Amino acid sequence: MPLTPLDIHNKEFSRRIRGYDEDEVNEFLDQVIKDYESVIRENKELHNQLLSIQERLDHFVNIEESLSKTIIVAQEAADDVKNNSKKESQLILKEAEKNADRIINEALSKSRKVAIETEELRKQASIYRTRFRTLLEAQLELLSQDDWNALESREVTENAL
Repeated sequence: MPLTPLDIHNKEFSRRIRGYDEDEVNEFLDQVIKDYESVIRENKELHNQLLSIQERLDHFVNIEESLSKTIIVAQEAADDVKNNSKKESQLILKEAEKNADRIINEALSKSRKVAIETEELRKQASIYRTRFRTLLEAQLELLSQDDWNALESREVTENAL
C-alpha cells in the first residue's frame, strides 16, 4: 500500500542521542508532504484526463468501426446494385435480341409471302394476256372469215327489202 501524506505527517521517529535535528527533519517532512500532495493531485488530474481521453478514444473507435461497417455495407449494396443492373441489362438485351430475331423472321416470312404472291400475280397476268390475245385473235379470225361477209351482205339485202 502506497504512502499517503497523512502517513508521512503522522510518522514518528524514535529518539536517540546524537540524532538529527528535529526541527530540520520536521521542515523536510513538511516539504515532502506538500510535494507528495502536489504529486498525488497531479496524478489524479492526469488520471482523470486519461479517463476522459480514453472515453473519447473509445467513442472515436466506435465511430470508426461504425463508419467502416457502413462503408462495407454501402460497398456491398453498390456491388449488389451493380450486379443486379448487369443481370437486368443482360436480360433486356437477350429479350431485345429475341424480339429482333422474331421481327426479322416475321419480315422474312412476309417478304417471301409477298414474293410468292407477286410471282403468282405475274403468272396470272401472263395467262390472262395469253388468253386475251387468243380471244382477240379468235375474234379477229371470226371477223376475217367469209361467213361474216355473207352475213353482212344478207343484212344489207334484208334491210333493202
